[in-house]
Amino acid sequence: MNITFFGTKPYDRMWFEEMGKQYGFPIRFFEVNLSEETVALAQGADAICVFVNDDVNGKVIAQLAEFGVKTILLRCAGFNQVDLKTAQKHDIKVLRVPGYSPEAVAEFSMGLLLAVNRQIPRAYVRTRMFNMNIHGLMGHDLKNRTVGIIGTGKIGQAMIQICKGFGMRILAYDIYPVDGLDVEYVSLDELFERSDVISLHCPLTKDNYHMIDRRTLKKMKDGVYIINTSRGALIDAKALVEALRLPGKIGGVALDVYEEEGGIFYEDKSNDIVDDDTLARLLMFPNVLITSHQGYFTMEAMQAIAIETMENAYAVKQGNPCPNEVTL
Repeated sequence: MNITFFGTKPYDRMWFEEMGKQYGFPIRFFEVNLSEETVALAQGADAICVFVNDDVNGKVIAQLAEFGVKTILLRCAGFNQVDLKTAQKHDIKVLRVPGYSPEAVAEFSMGLLLAVNRQIPRAYVRTRMFNMNIHGLMGHDLKNRTVGIIGTGKIGQAMIQICKGFGMRILAYDIYPVDGLDVEYVSLDELFERSDVISLHCPLTKDNYHMIDRRTLKKMKDGVYIINTSRGALIDAKALVEALRLPGKIGGVALDVYEEEGGIFYEDKSNDIVDDDTLARLLMFPNVLITSHQGYFTMEAMQAIAIETMENAYAVKQGNPCPNEVTL
């Protein structure tokens, strides 16, 4: 099975180059993301491997089918970037990596909450300049605060355990509640109304696009903290900017994802003028922390992603059923 990788970085090659040799899969690596302009690079491949910002739309998939590509390997859990209907039409299998390290993302989510609540990035910048004044850096105790967890899959459950360790009260929402999970499941509106902290751990679907928008932001408590390590389009970024401008409405926001992150996140744009006014405005708020989609990025998670991706490819090659196949 010849595999062509798109959107690869040095750390991808570090794990997958050797892993491909172990499984006997010849691999070509391309740094460019998959798109209608770059899909020609897939010629000669039996499978392609893509990440979160690759554009696997219907036209791309139709072209892949013409090239004889039979498998799309996702080295991530989310699959919102793939047109599953067109893939099924062309009999192309789509496989993902659903559970590489829930703890990696959950731990990072709590790290973001601690950082934005206790103003750690601002404190770091001050002390680097020998400004030891702590005025303006006051945060809140997390103990006895109410956290609303949206999405109670593996990552959400890991986050719940961490929040319990901090002594937080936990509300949860999921369209598929988990039996036996020791949390209070409530409606989405009730979660928005009661939570001091809202943490997103759900996949992006057509039904929850802009789950947090002008309407839902109005329902939230004054001083609410919002953490998103899932998918950027769960939040209407322009509506979030409007809410941040209202005195006292938003206590803090920490985003590891952004709805227009393609072409920006994972790249060094420090010498460029980035033409995204909404992102620029978000970065101007002192109570907003943005990181570049790194919640998954631990040694353990990267190793697990590489192994499971190759196991998915091996299952397809052998004609074996694979529990990680994504279907409609």
